Amino acid sequence: METTGFARHDHGACIRDGVTAVAEHCRAEGLQFTPVRRRVLELLLEGHRALGAYDILDRLREEGLGSQPPVAYRALDFLVKNGFAHKIERLNAFVACACPGESHMPAFLICRKCDKVAEAEADMREGKLAQSAAEAGFHIERAVVEAEGLCPNCSGAAA
Repeated sequence: METTGFARHDHGACIRDGVTAVAEHCRAEGLQFTPVRRRVLELLLEGHRALGAYDILDRLREEGLGSQPPVAYRALDFLVKNGFAHKIERLNAFVACACPGESHMPAFLICRKCDKVAEAEADMREGKLAQSAAEAGFHIERAVVEAEGLCPNCSGAAA
């Protein structure tokens, strides 16, 4: 898995590829990828920043796609439930998944200065946590790993 959140890349292609991958997955699984769900995913893909539900709702309202909180929350619930987005617990916000539809345990690298978020692989089947869990007879099903620091752009600007 590549941490594209901090790398310079073509955001247009990123959005296009992400939406296409989710649309294809939805088509294959018989899921409804409504215009509101599509737009919420596009918003999450735009800048690799975590967005709160009310930030998303404000954008949807401006674009005439809904003005009540359930509109944003239903779209976000769908995206998270199906592995197309993740909730960043620390920020109470959401980001698009870097590998939508794939089963994985991501870790999130959150820049405290610019709020960009990169998704990295956090394989919990190995390492200290997995060892401790196994010793306790515990099977890890889900883990949220969030690291806060400075991204390459902000740490370079701080130097």
